[in-house]
Amino acid sequence: MSAATDAFLAMLAAERGAALNTLSAYRRDLAQAEDVIGDLAGASRDAVASLAGEWAGLAPASVARKASALRQFFGFAIDEGWRRDDPSGALPAPRTRRPLPKMMGHDQIAALFARAEEEASGNDPKAVRLLALIELLYGSGLRATELVSLPLAAVPRDAPFLTVTGKGGATRLVPVGARALEALARWLGARAAEPASRYLFPSGKTGHLSRVRLFQLLKGLAGRAGLDPAGISPHVLRHAFATHLLEGGADLRVLQTLLGHADISTTQIYTHVDAARLVTLVNSRHPLATRATSD
Repeated sequence: MSAATDAFLAMLAAERGAALNTLSAYRRDLAQAEDVIGDLAGASRDAVASLAGEWAGLAPASVARKASALRQFFGFAIDEGWRRDDPSGALPAPRTRRPLPKMMGHDQIAALFARAEEEASGNDPKAVRLLALIELLYGSGLRATELVSLPLAAVPRDAPFLTVTGKGGATRLVPVGARALEALARWLGARAAEPASRYLFPSGKTGHLSRVRLFQLLKGLAGRAGLDPAGISPHVLRHAFATHLLEGGADLRVLQTLLGHADISTTQIYTHVDAARLVTLVNSRHPLATRATSD
């Protein structure tokens, strides 16, 4: 890669706190573009436009991601004085529609938790751990990576909050409900038999439970609860947490904070509400809703 792209990636890491996965994706996209048109800091507008042909067979979401990486690079190059023009206007701008995550209804949630509670009633450590895991997924809306990598020090002591490190190293406080606190207390008691580890959910000698293993445990529980495992994942439980809170009247800005979204538009996509509820909300809460109509 060119020195310019290396400098751009270093800026993303140092100034924006970009996560390793994000940096890897940017590095890959920029390197592939440089393989086609050479040093991006000196590439002509026509050369940049030729990338549309190279990307013709890709999905719109992939093209949009690659174009976004290049636009940000060109903006950085202008700020650094390496370019006086911005050729990003020659990049394709495909329309992408972010699909909503799969949704779990209240009955499905009840069935999943009923099975988990039944299995944990005998105090089997693995069953108690699984109950604590799903309580935090649905009760606090954690991402899978945030959950499995929780340090033991994140467990609340005097206040019902978890300290969670999210994307880009951002830290936030996440409230923990009474059910989840009870499940956590049970797991901490069972965890005492685990090897010493700084993680809340240890696995192996020094590591923590993996995301893959969390997916497997959750899908196994879904099958035992009579639910379709294909429709259930940690992400689906996180989405159910947000959607059900929104249905209960939670403010979208509050959800943004709870979910750890940097941009409110992400929360708007992530938390869908049926049209009928929106109509009911307008009819019942709008200031003119109770005023009698005149002939």
